[in-house]
Amino acid sequence: MTKVDRRVLKSQEAIKKAILELMAEKNFDDITIRDISDRANVNRGTIYLHYADKYDLLDKIIEEHINNLRELCHSASEMTFKDGNYVWFEYFADNHLFFSTMLNTKSAAYFRSRFLDLVVQEYKVEVDVTEGKNQGLREDVILQFFGAAVVGTVEWWFRNGMPVPPRVIAEQTGILLDRNF
Repeated sequence: MTKVDRRVLKSQEAIKKAILELMAEKNFDDITIRDISDRANVNRGTIYLHYADKYDLLDKIIEEHINNLRELCHSASEMTFKDGNYVWFEYFADNHLFFSTMLNTKSAAYFRSRFLDLVVQEYKVEVDVTEGKNQGLREDVILQFFGAAVVGTVEWWFRNGMPVPPRVIAEQTGILLDRNF
C-alpha cells in the first residue's frame, strides 16, 4: 500500500473543512472553487489535482463518511443496539462539522437520503416478520419507520447543539431499538 504524503493529506483535510465551513455559511450553489481555495489556503490547482469540481469534492466527503459508518456497523455487529449506537454517536460527535452541516443545510437532501439508505440496509438483518412482535408486518415499512426515526433523531441532536452526551443518546435510542427488534 502506498503511503500518502502528509502534505497531501493536510491539503485534502483543509479543502474538506473549507467546503463544510462554507456550506454552513451559504448555499452550496453559491460556493466557488475560489471560495474553497481561499478558505483552505491552497491554490485552485491543488483542488483540481484531487477533485474534478465542488460536486466531486462533496461526493467524496459523503462517500468517506458513509463508508466509515458502514465499517463501524460491521465492527459493532455483535453488540447490542445500545452499544452499537454509542460507536455511531461518538463518530457523529467527532465529526460534528460534517454531520451538522449535512443535516442542517439546504444542501443536505442527498446526504440524508444516503444516510437513510445506510441505516435501512444495516437494520435489515435485524427485522424478522415471521415471528415475534413484528409478525405479519411488512419488512419495508418497519425498516423505513425505524430508519427515519434514527435519522430524525440524529438530525434533532445536531440541530439542538447535541443537548445530551453521545453515550446518553446512544443508550436511549439503543433501548428503543432493542425493544422493537
